[in-house]
Amino acid sequence: MRMVITFQNKSVPVYFTTENKQPTQKVLRLLTSTLDLKIQKGKSALKKCLNSLISIEIKGSEAILHSYSENDSLALSLY
Repeated sequence: MRMVITFQNKSVPVYFTTENKQPTQKVLRLLTSTLDLKIQKGKSALKKCLNSLISIEIKGSEAILHSYSENDSLALSLY
C-alpha cells in the first residue's frame, strides 16, 4: 500500500507491507512525530538523511528511510 505524507514541505511517499498489524493512521501519526523529533534533536547523520529523504518503507515496526544517496539511507525503529 502507498500513502503520501508531507515532511519539511515536501511530499514523501510511504510504502507499507501487508504484514503491519497496527492501523495505518496510527503508524503515520507515529512516523511523522518521530521524524519531527529526529529533525530537531537527531544526530547529524540522521539529519543528513532526513534532508535528502525521497521515500519511506514501513516493515513491521521499522521505517527504512531512503535518501538520494544510498549511503545516507537509514532504518529507524518506530516503537
